[in-house]
This record gives sequence, C-alpha cells and structure tokens, in this order.
Amino acid sequence: MRQIEVGKKYKHFKNKEYLILAIATHSETGEKYVVYKALYGKQEIYVRPYNMFISEVDHKKYPDIVQKYRFELIN
Repeated sequence: MRQIEVGKKYKHFKNKEYLILAIATHSETGEKYVVYKALYGKQEIYVRPYNMFISEVDHKKYPDIVQKYRFELIN
C-alpha cells in the first residue's frame, strides 16, 4: 500500500497542489483519513478517506490524464 507523507506536497491529477497536514483516524470506525490543505485560493483544509486519496485515477472517466494516481508526491 502506498504511504502518504505528512508535511509533504502532493499534486492532484487536475493539477492543484496540496500540503498534507495529518493522517487522522475515525474514532468510531478506525478508518484512516488524510487531512490536507489547498495551496491555492483560500487555502482551505480538506479531509478524504486514505484509500480514496491513494487510489488510481479512473482513466475510463478521464482518458486524457497521464498521472497514475489521484494524488502524487511532488519531489
């Protein structure tokens, strides 16, 4: 399983950049979530299920996207 690194920047497949703030755990279900901040606009903070964050781009829905994963680490 891919590991998300806290404090690192990631690029969404639609070319927006985000900073990973934390990996959170749902208190009832134990499900992991990624807490991240937009590095554009109002710099809002978002949360998304970990498994969704690390998933691959749906290339049937987005055939022109080259990026493999929904979010990829910026080196």
